[in-house]
Amino acid sequence: MFRFLFSLPVFLLSLLMLFSGGLAAETLEGAEQALHLLGYLAADYPSTVDAGVVVDNAEYGEQLEFAERLQGLILALPPRAGRAGLVEAGETLARAIAAKAPGEQVGVQARRLAERLAAEYEVVRSPSITPDATRGAPLFAQHCAVCHGERGRGDGPAGIGMEPAPADLTDRTRLDRLSLYDLFSTIGLGVEGTDMPGFADQLNERQRWDLAAQVAGLSADPLQAKGAPFALARLASDTPVEVAAREGEARAAAFRLQRAQPPVVQRGPQQLIDYTRQTLDESLAAYQAGEQDQAYDLSVAAYLEGFELVESALDNLDPALRRTTEKALMGYRQALLDRVEATQAQQRLADAEALLAQCRELLGENGLSPTLSFVSALLILLREGVEAILVLAAVLAYLRNTGQQAALRSVHVGWSLALLAGVGTWALAAYAIDISGAQRELMEGITALFASVVLLWVGVWMHDRRHAAAWQASVRSRLGEGGRFGFAVLAFFAVYRELFEVILFYETLWLQAGSAGQSAVIAGALVALGLLLGVAWVILRGARQLPLATFFSANAVLLCVLSVVFAGHGVVALQEAGVIGTRPVPFFEVDLLGIHADAWSLSAQALALAAVAALYARSRRAERQRAGLPAEQA
Repeated sequence: MFRFLFSLPVFLLSLLMLFSGGLAAETLEGAEQALHLLGYLAADYPSTVDAGVVVDNAEYGEQLEFAERLQGLILALPPRAGRAGLVEAGETLARAIAAKAPGEQVGVQARRLAERLAAEYEVVRSPSITPDATRGAPLFAQHCAVCHGERGRGDGPAGIGMEPAPADLTDRTRLDRLSLYDLFSTIGLGVEGTDMPGFADQLNERQRWDLAAQVAGLSADPLQAKGAPFALARLASDTPVEVAAREGEARAAAFRLQRAQPPVVQRGPQQLIDYTRQTLDESLAAYQAGEQDQAYDLSVAAYLEGFELVESALDNLDPALRRTTEKALMGYRQALLDRVEATQAQQRLADAEALLAQCRELLGENGLSPTLSFVSALLILLREGVEAILVLAAVLAYLRNTGQQAALRSVHVGWSLALLAGVGTWALAAYAIDISGAQRELMEGITALFASVVLLWVGVWMHDRRHAAAWQASVRSRLGEGGRFGFAVLAFFAVYRELFEVILFYETLWLQAGSAGQSAVIAGALVALGLLLGVAWVILRGARQLPLATFFSANAVLLCVLSVVFAGHGVVALQEAGVIGTRPVPFFEVDLLGIHADAWSLSAQALALAAVAALYARSRRAERQRAGLPAEQA
């Protein structure tokens, strides 16, 4: 009996540890619901009571119910050092509502309690990416206009007869008491007791922030908005009423417009590193709360939307540090994917953030001087363009030497369309739709792997025809529409594979260089373009000096080697996009050749090499048979 009583606490502690993951996962949700109610109380209570007299009995009764429910939500939150104070503040707020306290007093109490609750339970109340009302406008038309009306005045056809009626979203008095986060929360959770549903299952987080910005803009006046920009965190968490009380009505007018159209902050290298570290901290917090999928997604975003954009600058300063930091970030991400203990994930993150701090210091010391801007622009285009120019030059030289003018035109059409497609994709990503870093890397990975297959096919095809001097007529007869289309496709993917990312890197470099270094960026790009054209000219010129059989054999080997390189690059891009994990192995690395110390990328390259060997062996057997030799001598 005594043994049982002694072991009971241990048993209960084991149960508590077993279910603690689920309880932690509910922490954020309960805190968010409490914040949602506080925003609603702060916005709607002031209109229900006037000088201690209830103006709207039904609305006032709803406020009492919400205050009671709020207390229950706070009590249900997991124990924290400041929870007792939050409980007491919630009770004080409920008593003030029951006593019909002045609306402004209750509003201030609710906002202060929301600030304390968000800080205590680490609720992030600002978007990770700047909201865009232009993307929110079609979402409003699709999901909101039927009830709230096209202009948000609460006069939509489906709202007729609703009780209570849909809110008038142009009512500045009410909207001024709501923060952008309150609007985001309402869109996701809905409003209990009304016909306003939650859209969290239909709209992702980015869309809900965009829609919140669109709604905020319905009460903004662009003609009165002037002044210095507000930080995104303030635009998300503050209200125009609070801004007006602290800074005056003129600043409140600017605040109304800016939260509807948040200014895009130009992020320099240090800001990008800070973004990476902040997002990684959010990732670890989500992992510790049991939200593994969200933690992994945040870790991917931290790399793609932050660190990757400063890799070019770091390569010019300390390539070894860049590679080590990248491996550490990938290691932390893989730890999340492997579902390691939270303490192990925290240690992996600490190692990565120590390296990020070194990167930040290095970038801060050197900055992007004109010289560094020039070198960065030069190396970006050279690094990303050399493979494409090798492919194009090799194919053009082959076709020119065999007199295939129609196929030459196809190649030129292919790379020209790739230029248009790359610029068009960038324009869509910048101005029309949201293409995330993960989607960018996914596109690069898929096109690289596809190009690898096409390069392999073309390389073996050229090898089979390396004696073209003896039978050019046969080659011309076989190079019909299908062959020309194949060369056009190869040219397209060889150029498009890198072009979108090159444009993105140059856009980031342009912002980082500032006005003092932008002329150096242009100069670096022009010099790199000249060097790439020089490489192409050397290949085309040299092709004319070599015997055809030697040239065709060399060309075939070059394309097959590039096929192996593209296979490695493609897998790494998919890993960076978060599609597949990483498996580090002890091996040397040559980034230019796509060789990385990773089991998956090395396996892809080994598979490409095996395909090259098999196809060359098949070609050799066929050649022997044509020469009348036994197949076993191949």
